[in-house]
Amino acid sequence: MNEQQTASPSLSSWRSLFQLQDLAWAIFVAILLIAEPEVNNNARILVPLIGVFQIIEPRLKLFRSKRGQIVSIGLKLILCYLLIGYTHSLNSYYSPIFLVPIVSAATIFDLPGVLVVAALATLGIFSFLLPAFVNWSDLPPEIVNDLSLRAAFYAAVGFLVYQQASAKRKEIARTEEALANLRLAEVSLRRSERLAALGQLTAGLAHELRNPLGTIKASAEMLTRHVAQSQPEIMAEMAGYISSEIDRINGLIASFLDFARPLRMKAALNELNPLLEEIVRQQNESASQRDVRITIDNGDPNLRFAFDPELLRVALSNLVQNAVEASSSGGVVEIRVVPGDDFVMLLVADHGEGIQPQHLESIFNPFFTTKSNGVGLGLALVSKIVDEHGGKIKVFSEPGKGTTFEVLLPTQQLL
Repeated sequence: MNEQQTASPSLSSWRSLFQLQDLAWAIFVAILLIAEPEVNNNARILVPLIGVFQIIEPRLKLFRSKRGQIVSIGLKLILCYLLIGYTHSLNSYYSPIFLVPIVSAATIFDLPGVLVVAALATLGIFSFLLPAFVNWSDLPPEIVNDLSLRAAFYAAVGFLVYQQASAKRKEIARTEEALANLRLAEVSLRRSERLAALGQLTAGLAHELRNPLGTIKASAEMLTRHVAQSQPEIMAEMAGYISSEIDRINGLIASFLDFARPLRMKAALNELNPLLEEIVRQQNESASQRDVRITIDNGDPNLRFAFDPELLRVALSNLVQNAVEASSSGGVVEIRVVPGDDFVMLLVADHGEGIQPQHLESIFNPFFTTKSNGVGLGLALVSKIVDEHGGKIKVFSEPGKGTTFEVLLPTQQLL
């Protein structure tokens, strides 16, 4: 994992330094220099300069502001004007180079800004008609028509590119607005889910508390009667009921708080096998009392991956404890590990009485239990821990043949 984390930034830096458009501009400059009809030292300086400016411009913070973009377009106009001027001006074979600042402006400015840049390019072309650049007597009569056609092409290309860029900007704005609305909807949905879960937990806790409170009330009422007060054994029995039911309430509240408390996952690279052996040691006493054996089948005893050892210990202990309690005398609880490149599969299987099909969809719900003395938060907590690891949990069960819980955990976490 560390090697991957080290390689990613270098690859990202390489891509940020060299991009596809850089290669395109390099090829464009090379073609202009190779295809020039005559040797012109000024062109050999200005053409690479325009290409280099196009490549470095997106990387310079100076040109990211509105003012910087205006300066950038101005510099491109100046460089293009100089290139045309130093290569026969009106007869320059580089006259289409004015499309570079026009297209650049069309991608970042509104329509008025594009028209201004196109007008400046047009003025630049027509400026070569001034006596300082040309002898009017040597000009062909169609020169004005030729320059007008160039100006028309400048305006048309600028307008078409502006339309495409504007449509793309609107599409991006709509997409961003849709994503913002989606994020708000997700936040609202999560809030609703939390409130629904809180309501479900509260209702479940209230239901579970009703029975012990009823027993406490009945026992307290019995203690106030004269018949009970004259018989110490009845008073002792009623006091015992009250004490045990209070202990039951404390256990319910503790389980409820454990489940409702937000999990703080601290994932780190750990070996799995020592954790499994520790869980087996913890569960061995209760397993021995039921004459149940726990086995570990680890495909890779040295397997290491990213997980929170404390949370995973709680989850697997719950699964193993349930498997032990579901097993009959002489049964075996199997813990199996199947390593993978991206995921690790953990299987906890028993050969007990199994789970009825109608209960399979509800076993991970809070306060759902088929045990007479169960709270119904164990498997709900297991599911919550697996979700926190970015994993998945499934259950396969057949009445009379046993149950298998399959936990799929990713091998990598954000450490």
